[in-house]
Amino acid sequence: MKLHTLPAIEGSTHRHKRLGCGPGSGHGKTSGRGNKGMLARSGGGNRPGFEGGQMPLYRKLPHRGFKSLDKTVFAVVNIEQIAKLDATEINRDVLVAAGIVRAKDALVKVLGVGEISKAVTVTAAKFSASAKAKIEAAGGKAIEA
Repeated sequence: MKLHTLPAIEGSTHRHKRLGCGPGSGHGKTSGRGNKGMLARSGGGNRPGFEGGQMPLYRKLPHRGFKSLDKTVFAVVNIEQIAKLDATEINRDVLVAAGIVRAKDALVKVLGVGEISKAVTVTAAKFSASAKAKIEAAGGKAIEA
């Protein structure tokens, strides 16, 4: 079956409305556009948010700050959270499986809150200086990837 072989379903196509063909046609004089005004003109109508000349709501409300489109967002993990895990090789996938990091978070940054006593190899996008020092002091490795 191909698209050009499908029959048109009854009622799916309509007759073209012929406008401006005299008063007897029912589409004469104003051609179905009502009477006067902006909406009767070609290209008439107004933009979204227009309130008839009244000050629009989006101009009344305060707009503050700036949101960068290039901002890099990191999922933050603390050393104390890593210390609770049983694994010796810790990366993003292990953190997602443990429920510490959401699956949609692409980058992980490790911060130095808390203490760690066991040697672990941690792979993350970034480390704070204190986190790197604590991991290496415990005999582990901090690998930036």
